[in-house]
Amino acid sequence: MAVVSVSMPDELLERLDQFADEHGYTGRSEVVREASRNLLGEFEDTRLEDRDLMGIVTVLFDFETTSVEERMMHLRHEHEELVASNFHSHVGDHYCMELFVLEGSLDDISTFVGKIRATQDALTVDYSVIPVDGFDPIAHQD
Repeated sequence: MAVVSVSMPDELLERLDQFADEHGYTGRSEVVREASRNLLGEFEDTRLEDRDLMGIVTVLFDFETTSVEERMMHLRHEHEELVASNFHSHVGDHYCMELFVLEGSLDDISTFVGKIRATQDALTVDYSVIPVDGFDPIAHQD
C-alpha cells in the first residue's frame, strides 16, 4: 500500500484522531481511506445517470475571507445554465452561507460541487441531489 502525505490544520487532525478513537477505527489512515472511497463514490450512483436532477448546495465561509465570496460569484456566472437560483445570507457574527439551487445532469452537478469543494477557505460544503423527472409526490408519501 502506498504512503501519502497530506497537509491539514492541526484542529482537523485532532478531530480526525478523535473520530477514529470514538468509532473504533485502527487509526487515521483507515478513516481517510473510508472518507476517500465515500467521496469518490458519491456521484457514481447509476440510478441518477441520464436523469433530470435538482441539486441543493450550501457553502459556509467566514465573511472576512473575501476570496470565497468572489469565487462563489464566478462559479455562479460560469455555470449560469445550471444555477437556477442563488441565495446569500449572513450567519452569526462572522459567517456567510451561500445556497445554490441547481437543475441539470449528474455530471454537471458533480463538476459544480467539485469546484465548490476545491474553493480554498470554504468551511463546509453540503449538498443533496434528487431526480425531478417522473417525480410523483403522491407515490412517495409515507
